[in-house]
Amino acid sequence: MLTRLLLPVSRVALTLVLVSAGLIVSLLDALPAYAAERAIRPNFVFVLVDDLGWTDLACMGGDLYETPNIDRLARQGMRFTNAYSACTVCSPTRAAVLTGKYPARLHITDWIHGHKLPKAKLRVPNWTEYLPLEEETLAEALAPLGYASASIGKWHLGDDDAYFPDHQGFDLNIAGYGKGQPPHYFSPYNIPTLSDGRAGEYLTDRLTDEACKFINEHAEQPFFVYLPHYAVHTPLEAKQPAVEHFRKKVSAELHHTNAVYAAMIQSVDESVGRVMDTLATAGIAERTIIVFTSDNGGLMQSTSNVPLRVGKGSAYEGGVRVPLIVKWPGTTPPGSVSAEPVISVDFFPTMLQMAGALRTPSPAIDGVSLVPVLSGKVDRLARDAIFWHYPHYHPGGATPYGAIRAGDWTLIEFFEDMHLELYNIADDIGEQQELSRARPEKARQLRDQLHAWRSAVGAQMPTPNPDYDPAAATFPARRGPRKASR
Repeated sequence: MLTRLLLPVSRVALTLVLVSAGLIVSLLDALPAYAAERAIRPNFVFVLVDDLGWTDLACMGGDLYETPNIDRLARQGMRFTNAYSACTVCSPTRAAVLTGKYPARLHITDWIHGHKLPKAKLRVPNWTEYLPLEEETLAEALAPLGYASASIGKWHLGDDDAYFPDHQGFDLNIAGYGKGQPPHYFSPYNIPTLSDGRAGEYLTDRLTDEACKFINEHAEQPFFVYLPHYAVHTPLEAKQPAVEHFRKKVSAELHHTNAVYAAMIQSVDESVGRVMDTLATAGIAERTIIVFTSDNGGLMQSTSNVPLRVGKGSAYEGGVRVPLIVKWPGTTPPGSVSAEPVISVDFFPTMLQMAGALRTPSPAIDGVSLVPVLSGKVDRLARDAIFWHYPHYHPGGATPYGAIRAGDWTLIEFFEDMHLELYNIADDIGEQQELSRARPEKARQLRDQLHAWRSAVGAQMPTPNPDYDPAAATFPARRGPRKASR
């Protein structure tokens, strides 16, 4: 009888043990997914320099400039030698960085508010002069993942404060407003979203102070610091000791000879060094990804872009090829170099993948993730071409144009007469040998590809101008930028 009574109990006990074991197994099976969900996400510091040319760093061949901290960043990460801005001017590139969409798709195709040339051959389209609130920014995409975010520096994506960073997903906006250049680099700044500092305080230093403060205050949670420096945009103003240092270095043998500009670059370099040191002191350097790049090519009045052709505001390589360095600790091979063509729209999907976002970016996102290249797994991306669309005029030389780079080939189509220029960038980085007549089949292929892309993104085209006057269709001669130091 006792045995009969115990048997059901034993069965119950055995069942409980088996159920418990099953629960344990189920919990163990769930742990990896739970751990992945709870894993510490990387921090991001995105440094966007204004008007920094492709060779304006020592590690990129600058022969006057001193950039030991940025060079250190390059030794710790990956340097891209074929990196491009999404536009030859600033506002469209900034919109592309923040949304992952080409300026042509956004209809933000010139700096805000652009140059006016009312007697030109073509009338520019009715383009968008602000970043619409409907567009999802990087800050908005990262917020659901627990990121705190700050925009510290230049914004230039709309005059109305309703379009400022704090209405575009950023928790903090310091110094960002509608203007594209600072009234002054020394305090008082006269920037409505930045309090003045002590007399003689330098703007680049102040923005760095604010970035380091935000990093220290948010070291215990994932953060995204967007640090778009006003430097090295005009007015050219720098600290006097640095200016004197570079004046002593200038010689006729150098490509770069502007001492004030060199001193401004030095301040940017010091900023990068201070940010890196702050991350190290806070113990979070190994889980912080740093991106360093520029919004367009170097301004010809400030620097030399040799061996590239022309500079900011042009249709050629000097207008859009920019330095790019990415440090991703534990993933990017230190000191690595990539020759893969990449462009501003790639940062959005790249950073979302780095952050571990599970969702797929919208189909309207034009960029591709750079993670396969940054991880050293592949040399090439699964992409045929990158594109530009600038239906505007610029005193830097650009007339309305579109362009495509596919492999080693670049084709530019000039809208005033739709003529084509074809260059093999691998063989002719200075774009001196125009090949559209020698390679008509290649020119036609790239033109058709460019036209198909334009149609796909809904690019706005300029139209014939009924007020066209050839005698008044050019910009007045430009004077050099104002230079000052303190």
